[in-house]
Amino acid sequence: MKLYAPSYYKKFKCIADKCEHSCCIGWEIDIDEVTLKKYEKLKNGYAPAIKESISLKETPHFKLCEGDRCPHLDEAGLCKIISNVGEDYLCDICREHPRFYNFTSVCEVGIGMSCTEAARIILSSPEYDSIEKIGKVDAIKTGASFDGRAERGKLYSILKEHSEPYDKRLDEIRKSYLIPSREDIYYLKIIDSLEYLDESHKTLFMNYSSNCRPEGKDEYLERFLAYFIYRHTTESFDSEDFSARLSFCLFCERLFASLICRTNAESLEDLSTLARIISEEIEYSEDNTASLTY
Repeated sequence: MKLYAPSYYKKFKCIADKCEHSCCIGWEIDIDEVTLKKYEKLKNGYAPAIKESISLKETPHFKLCEGDRCPHLDEAGLCKIISNVGEDYLCDICREHPRFYNFTSVCEVGIGMSCTEAARIILSSPEYDSIEKIGKVDAIKTGASFDGRAERGKLYSILKEHSEPYDKRLDEIRKSYLIPSREDIYYLKIIDSLEYLDESHKTLFMNYSSNCRPEGKDEYLERFLAYFIYRHTTESFDSEDFSARLSFCLFCERLFASLICRTNAESLEDLSTLARIISEEIEYSEDNTASLTY
């Protein structure tokens, strides 16, 4: 199967110890079966440390240390598995993060905004509609009759019509895809019921308001929305599902706008941090995403 990616994808590289929000802290790290077998056979001097750090309860995973740190994250913010054994011994999650894949008639890969560096790249890249072939993957076409990629292309055409004000482009999208208009209280009730990695983010999200639109930030809101559309609408199985997923994307864009207003975010770094918070709290939780979509 052919593999495609946004043109900005090739800009991404993990910044490791320079990252201010390490993905090696705060997440349970599952170990895939292939990598687990490699660890079991490992005889390197660091092998005992790896084997002792693994919990085999339910899904095999690394036992987190104090502060929910991965046991193989050193004080400098570098991975001890890489430094002692090599990148070939990283489990799938560690090797792939923050990448995600969509499967239709082709495979598309992207980088997720739960990584601040990925968010920075996405928000600073105007060429989000440029999708390039980068290789092949061993996968089977889904055979779905609905073409989510084609519909996504139509959305991007509307978003890229910069001769029109951004708010009018959003209105056109809502009208074209029959997105229901809901009162803020509808979403605030859902926001209040979501599960959170950090409870302070719940307080932040409760500032949601569809009327909060920051000045001078339309280009970042557009790129934020385009990313959500790329990630969440592509695998839609019919037009109704596509509209539901698109409604979710538009909500997330309004939440992003609300948080920019609430925090007076100005710099790319501040905007990237807000995007990362929304991503890790909402789109990286299947339950939260479902609550806001269906």
